[in-house]
Amino acid sequence: MSDKEEFLELCAGIERDGIKDLMEWLEGTDFYDAPASTRYHLSCPGGLLRHSLNVYHEAKKLLGTFPEIQVSEDTVRITALFHDLCKVNFYGTEKRNVKNEFGRWETRDVYTVCEKVPYGAHGAKSLSIVQNFVKLSAEECVAILQHMGTFQGEAKDVGSAFSAFPYAWLLSVADQAATYIDENEKG
Repeated sequence: MSDKEEFLELCAGIERDGIKDLMEWLEGTDFYDAPASTRYHLSCPGGLLRHSLNVYHEAKKLLGTFPEIQVSEDTVRITALFHDLCKVNFYGTEKRNVKNEFGRWETRDVYTVCEKVPYGAHGAKSLSIVQNFVKLSAEECVAILQHMGTFQGEAKDVGSAFSAFPYAWLLSVADQAATYIDENEKG
């Protein structure tokens, strides 16, 4: 099964008003072809899609480890699969001279940030996009908003959010596990 087929199958199982409109919107974007980052992880076509699936799978594993954190399957799918919608239509390419594996310079296409909607913070922009289509619970909002953990927010604010909504902590850990373990090109 391709990444897109898996993603569409998971999304088809979400029972929430507005999900069909969100899926139609996604079809008109570069979500399925976009990279996950410019250079940090999955900087390749389809990287954002693969990363979203990786976060979902890590969240499912972590929920098995922490059975005291109880959330619905819809919550896991929505927050994990859509946590990085801020990266939709966000990247462009440009030519740069980079060293190849032999230490020689060559011209390559590299990803760059081409922000078209400078909305603000990473989590806030993703949350805003999802909420344009789907009504979310407070826990889902906090999970998407704080998925970057202290990489983006004030430690005391992030800590308060994670204390109030332990699933938000779990999603943040799932995102980091996907990024630094599943997608680690050095490991």
